[in-house]
Amino acid sequence: MDTGVDLKPAVAAPSCRPGCGACCIAPSITRALPGMPGGKPAGVRCVQLMDDMRCAVFGKPERPDFCGGLRPAADMCGDNREHAIAWLTQLEQATAPSPGAKPMA
Repeated sequence: MDTGVDLKPAVAAPSCRPGCGACCIAPSITRALPGMPGGKPAGVRCVQLMDDMRCAVFGKPERPDFCGGLRPAADMCGDNREHAIAWLTQLEQATAPSPGAKPMA
């Protein structure tokens, strides 16, 4: 009997790797965030990244939308922090505006 319901087991999305923090270092954030009113350049540690490599504003309203939208994924996170930093750095470089490009209005 076809009920139209997919009964395959759901695959759980990966969660953040303890002690990683790659997504708080590698990408740039162009909007202001708590403690960084001018945003965050790529490769610079976010001031909200605590010593235990967890985000101080995780789950709080002041957390930037960019951060909330960046979800862990197997291809991004890989098997270790170094993979995640390298992957996010390549993404940052591939999506950076060309020198001299005018910002979109």
